[in-house]
Amino acid sequence: MRNFFIATIALMILSTNAFAQKETKLPSANIKTLDGTTINTRDLNNDGKPFVISFWATWCKPCKLELDNIAAVYPDWQEELGVKLYAVSIDDSRSMRRVAPTVSGKGWEYEVLLDSNMDFKRAMNVVNVPHTFVVDGKGNIVYQHSGYTVGDEDELFEILTKVAKGEKIKH
Repeated sequence: MRNFFIATIALMILSTNAFAQKETKLPSANIKTLDGTTINTRDLNNDGKPFVISFWATWCKPCKLELDNIAAVYPDWQEELGVKLYAVSIDDSRSMRRVAPTVSGKGWEYEVLLDSNMDFKRAMNVVNVPHTFVVDGKGNIVYQHSGYTVGDEDELFEILTKVAKGEKIKH
């Protein structure tokens, strides 16, 4: 009986470790592109290369600062790593009309998506913006960060470089 108990405990520990290391896929939610086309978040991809999902809002100064600072290096990221960034606005129906002019005025080259009902935000357990996720080429969420401090984009680039090389990210 004692051996059975020890074997059961060992199996539980191994199962817990296997579960903890399980990759997390993107949840399914319907959101819109700037032109009004509905897409499902499970379809977000970058042809087998890593990509970034950045939740932001027009009223969020740190969000816009983060996206501005990434925009300055984004062409280099695309050239070096083939990275794509999805900027997901959580502006509601009242402030959503400011998204396109903000993006245009800033000259952001990101794929901008609208989550006005905040279904994707809730599914990703985003509490505050900015909130940034890195997704590997297989569609697994491998990193996330909430908030923004100048220089975070450098850490994000390092993480993207590791993910592009197939290295595991330690949270």
